[in-house]
Amino acid sequence: MKKFLNSLLDLIYRKKCYFCGKSKYSIKMCPECFEKLEFNNYEANRVINGVDIFCAGVYTKELQKLIRGLKYHRQKDLAYFQAKFMYEYFKNIDILQNVDFEIIAVPQHSNRIKSRKYNHMELVCEEFSKLSGFECNFDLIKRVKDTKPQYKLNRSQRLENLSNAFKVDKTYYNDKKILIIDDICTTGTTFEEMINELNKFEINNIVCFATSTPV
Repeated sequence: MKKFLNSLLDLIYRKKCYFCGKSKYSIKMCPECFEKLEFNNYEANRVINGVDIFCAGVYTKELQKLIRGLKYHRQKDLAYFQAKFMYEYFKNIDILQNVDFEIIAVPQHSNRIKSRKYNHMELVCEEFSKLSGFECNFDLIKRVKDTKPQYKLNRSQRLENLSNAFKVDKTYYNDKKILIIDDICTTGTTFEEMINELNKFEINNIVCFATSTPV
């Protein structure tokens, strides 16, 4: 009877795929839906102040739903799948291999974290750390300005919005190459401001890596 009840509970409370709604695998993103995620070309999407910016995919379809589910709809289990998608892309970039990176999530202001209850990119970085073996460092650079959402702003407005938004504490720098991770790279202004702030402290060994870029 106990075994039957446990099986019944497993059946009732099986997780459904957030994308197709099937509960066959009892995970938030089934293998079939994960396979629908499409990778970008395996090369730098752009270069900002001498720093390579890589974007793993394009912000459409399943990848868009994946990012938005974690970021806005409290689907924390999706952090693993976002990190896995990024890591599968990362492994195909030759110049990024055999390097001991330290991972930095694009930081959020404390007000945003209080509202959302978590920094979604820290969750992704923690999962990426497990996959890659790289350590996370969430203390080196902080967001000290409560900036407006960027998506409705043009490039000049984004730069003004992000001006003096970040502050570096070099006591947390461990002399490793920095891998800054974000979800979407549109104009690259967030990465640019972080790069500029790190450069002020002679931290120049940096790579930036986004989950996606707009079409």
